[in-house]
Amino acid sequence: MKTKLLCAALLLVVAGAQAEGLYRWVDKDGKVHYGDVPAEEAAKVEKKKFGVDHEVANAGLPYETRRAVERFPVTLYVAENCAEPCRQARDLLNKRGIPFTEKTLGTQKEIDEFKRITGSDSTPTLTVGKRHIKGFEAEQWNGELSSAGYPKLAPYRPQANTKPVAKKPAAENKPVAAP
Repeated sequence: MKTKLLCAALLLVVAGAQAEGLYRWVDKDGKVHYGDVPAEEAAKVEKKKFGVDHEVANAGLPYETRRAVERFPVTLYVAENCAEPCRQARDLLNKRGIPFTEKTLGTQKEIDEFKRITGSDSTPTLTVGKRHIKGFEAEQWNGELSSAGYPKLAPYRPQANTKPVAKKPAAENKPVAAP
């Protein structure tokens, strides 16, 4: 029982120290210590990392979506001259509620890196994990996203503090005649 309480207390300490940073070190006698500041005579000092930023950002997502994000992150590559196909691609991802990174290719360096990574020379291009899909074809994109475990539709999220917009009186909507 004491061991369980000690472990629980240690977890609370670790969680509190997490914001500042947690270190693991070995003293001269070979004992392992944890704390927010390593001792001066410490050997083998390691800074511990807990959690990942995307975990916080994706905390409100359903479990299946969080798992898909971890295993198959989605990136949408677009260019400024890609109007309608890129808009349709973005709309598809948003309609399905898929967290994604959008990268706009602007410089020649970005375009060269994009070609090297994806093998594509056109936008939009979608990456799902390590797979690259060139050009927007809704059926193909939906199939790849479903295979990766992403939802078919965005989960319903009620809007907070939504009030209907008050209509203006009819007199205010009439055009004003020129004198």
